[in-house]
Amino acid sequence: MKTKQEVLDSIVTQGMLPLFFYKDAEVSVEVTRTLYKAGVRVFEYTNRGEAALENFKQLKELQQNEMPDLHLGIGTIKSVHDADAFINAGADFLVSPIVNPEVAKMAHDRNMLWIPGCMTPTEIYTAQCNDAALIKLFPANILGPAFLSSIKELFRDQLFMPTGGVELEANNISTWFRAGVCAVGMGSKLISKEVLEGKLYDQLYTDTQTAINLVQTSR
Repeated sequence: MKTKQEVLDSIVTQGMLPLFFYKDAEVSVEVTRTLYKAGVRVFEYTNRGEAALENFKQLKELQQNEMPDLHLGIGTIKSVHDADAFINAGADFLVSPIVNPEVAKMAHDRNMLWIPGCMTPTEIYTAQCNDAALIKLFPANILGPAFLSSIKELFRDQLFMPTGGVELEANNISTWFRAGVCAVGMGSKLISKEVLEGKLYDQLYTDTQTAINLVQTSR
C-alpha cells in the first residue's frame, strides 16, 4: 500500500486525477492500461455499481503485475462498510463525495490519503477537523472557480481539487488553476460513456495526453 504522502505527492505532481467506473471488468482493465500508457500514475476507480469491488480486485492484479508505480484509489466511498471492503482489496487511497469522520479515521489509522467531497465552507471546515490533506470540491460545475477564489483565504494552505464537470478544455482548466487548485478531477469529460461503450482506447490515449499537457501549461 502506498503511503498518504506518496499518493498526495503523485496527485499534485500529475495535476489531475482521472476517475471512472464501468461494469465490464475487461473494459476497466483496458482503460487502466490506456491511462497508464498515456502517462497517468495515479487514478480513481469509482464505487458506482455492483461489479465495482470485483473489478477493482482485477485492477489491483493488473497494478501488481504490470504497473507497480501506479497509485490506485477507490472513489464514492460513503460508509465504513465500503471503506473496509476496498481497503481489504488493496486500495491505495479513498475518495468520498461526503465528509464521514469514521471513514476518515479508518484511512488515517492506516496512513492512507482520504479525499472528502465538500460543497460549503462548513463542510470544508469539518473536513479539516478530520485532517483532510486534500479536499474535493464537488460538484465542481455547480460551484465554479469563483467559489474557490472567494473562500480560499478562509482556508489558507488547504489543497483543493474540483471534480464533476471539469472540461477537457484549456480555458476551463486554466481558470481552475488560477483560482488556486492543486489538481483537477477528470471523469466523464475524459473517460466518456462513448469511450467506454465503444472501447475507443486510441481516443482515450490521445485525450489523456491532451489533458496532461493542458494541466502542465495551466499551472
